[in-house]
Amino acid sequence: MIGGADAWADEAIRIGTAIAAGLLIGIERGWTQRRSERGTRVAGVRTFTLIGLGGGLAGLLGSKGQPWAAAAIVLAAAAILVIGYWKSVQESRDATTEVAGLVTLGIACVAGAGSAGLAIACAAATVLVLAMREEIHGFVSRLDEADVKALARFAVIALGVLPFLPDHPMGPYGAWNPAKLWWVVVLVTGFSFMAYVANRIFGARRGTIATALIGGAYSSTAVTQSLAQRLGSKEAGGSEAAGIALASAVMYLRVIVLVAILAPRILWSFVFVLAPALLVAWLAGWWLYRKASRCEGPSPPGNPIALVPALGFLLFIAVAAVVARWAEGRFGQEGIAVLLLVMGSMDVDAAIVTAGGLPPGAIGADLAALALCGTILANMFVKLGVTIAYARGKGLSAALALGASMAALAASLIIGWLRL
Repeated sequence: MIGGADAWADEAIRIGTAIAAGLLIGIERGWTQRRSERGTRVAGVRTFTLIGLGGGLAGLLGSKGQPWAAAAIVLAAAAILVIGYWKSVQESRDATTEVAGLVTLGIACVAGAGSAGLAIACAAATVLVLAMREEIHGFVSRLDEADVKALARFAVIALGVLPFLPDHPMGPYGAWNPAKLWWVVVLVTGFSFMAYVANRIFGARRGTIATALIGGAYSSTAVTQSLAQRLGSKEAGGSEAAGIALASAVMYLRVIVLVAILAPRILWSFVFVLAPALLVAWLAGWWLYRKASRCEGPSPPGNPIALVPALGFLLFIAVAAVVARWAEGRFGQEGIAVLLLVMGSMDVDAAIVTAGGLPPGAIGADLAALALCGTILANMFVKLGVTIAYARGKGLSAALALGASMAALAASLIIGWLRL
């Protein structure tokens, strides 16, 4: 029963919510079919409202200890929808309205059973999906085979594995928590996948800068290679140098977000060391952008979601967690700092995960922040080399922008080391 309401008022709210859900969905269906000839409409406002009422009564009867009466109403309504609109489905080859009717029936039952808030939220979501037909179809039409496979892989990673993993320490030194380890994989790959999707939707249409800003959120090195190659060719449009600088600027923001989520204990020390490089990178990118002409963006970097790399990343951080716990007792915080630096040279994300999984007393926040920033500096050297190798003399401005950011980061590392 809804808190503070008499029995009759609670029942009235349930039925009213069921009717409102049917009315809401019916308005959308009626508007969509407004140009259909009279007598050919499958269902409109009145029909959906009555479906809502019937489903609400079924849910209410079920909650009052009359499940057979509720089941009879639901089955009768479903049969009417299926049989009554079978011919329409064969003619139009579109069962959207019929399925919407069945969904409305289910939502109304939920409302009648007492979950009015959930029911009206489901009704709103249903209307949104129905109303965005063109947008959804347009999005699907822009996907290619690789995108669909990537979506399927991410669904397996995020939904097909995580709910079934144990959530307690196990393994050597108690360093493994399967649920937390896999959650990290979901977080990192999901972050990359969302940026990739945004790049697929907006990047090529909005130009090089959009490709750099969005693509830099999941692979600034791949973006740098793509733009540097374009810059060194005859296809350059003028904004590639700005894109290279801005991709690294976005990468700085990305690692700050990951540290805030995965290793919050070291966040402020990390930001203190990284802030000068972040500021210089954004200023350099903005200055190059002011000088650049707009142009179409290159193809986004390759899809970042694949099961084998995800499993490889999981194995890497699992081994690193054990080694870090071992190094904690054997070498102290200096040994852990070296471990983070070496790990980060291969994968900054894995180093951040490992730092976040250590006990608070294992390594000081300042030293851990210096080790992680040192790995970022090593990554910047790689991008500088990629820029020079692919763009050659045409990449001088981009190389100077990267070099200025690296110099700021190196200075922060030296100052931070002297302060220890």
